[in-house]
Amino acid sequence: MYKYLFHGKNIKELSFFRVDGDHMEDYFGNLIIIGGAEDKADKCEILKEVVKKTSSKGGPLIVLTAATEYPEEVGALYKKTFNRLHLHDIKIIDIKDRHDANKVEFCKEIESSGCVFFTGGDQLKITSLIGGTGLYESLKQAYRNGTLIVGTSAGASCVCSTMVVSGKDDDSPRKVALKMAPGLDIIRGVLIDQHFAQRGRIGRLLGGVAQNPESLGIGIDENTAIVVEGSSVFRVIGSGAVTVIDGSLITHTNISELLPQETLAITDIKIHILPRGYKYDMRNRVPIPKRENKEDKNEDS
Repeated sequence: MYKYLFHGKNIKELSFFRVDGDHMEDYFGNLIIIGGAEDKADKCEILKEVVKKTSSKGGPLIVLTAATEYPEEVGALYKKTFNRLHLHDIKIIDIKDRHDANKVEFCKEIESSGCVFFTGGDQLKITSLIGGTGLYESLKQAYRNGTLIVGTSAGASCVCSTMVVSGKDDDSPRKVALKMAPGLDIIRGVLIDQHFAQRGRIGRLLGGVAQNPESLGIGIDENTAIVVEGSSVFRVIGSGAVTVIDGSLITHTNISELLPQETLAITDIKIHILPRGYKYDMRNRVPIPKRENKEDKNEDS
């Protein structure tokens, strides 16, 4: 059983470690978290990154279609797209119920995979079908062993310990603007929202951070992703931006005093807008401008 420790004098210095006996290791594994509507027909920048990392790890790419109402169509689309990008070892797993999520053959496939790809749809379907099952344990084991975990749209939200489930888009921050539920606990200390700029979701993510100031809010635009590579630093790829909301230094919020429809007050909250090429250190809560990166290549050319 893993235990989690916090290190640091204040919330800005928090760092996450897993403890297994006397062994300590960084919490962060290999993740690509996509804001949805990733390009599947043109440059395919994000999916090419998925292919590159899956090929490097070895093993099949598993497309988990549990979130969608159209598993056959969605699975076929991703298989066709990845085949066109020269990745051919693709397996589609459609979890229809919790019995499926405890099938030994599915668990073994997850454990031997190079990548597990969660499609879009409804994040509650993912967690309610998979949480606490054999497949969930296999997913965590695969992640610890270096398997790349990818989530797009609903699949992006579900990787957190606490996930954004629903909320009113394009409105002033309000107490009722956000509903949250337990996620898959693959990455801790963050709240992730997707389709961020396109659906005007900054208000609801601000509400989430006001309720959980220790959690870092990460809003990811469509056709945009964060790439986590075994450390607390993520880098941004894709055509949009990533909005990071840091509530660790909030000096006042009325969140606990509000009636459901009242407007939220927050003071001294920090917001960063990060396009392609920028990085962010989630442990130290520090943005890393593009000019300070060694990998300063623009994919637009």
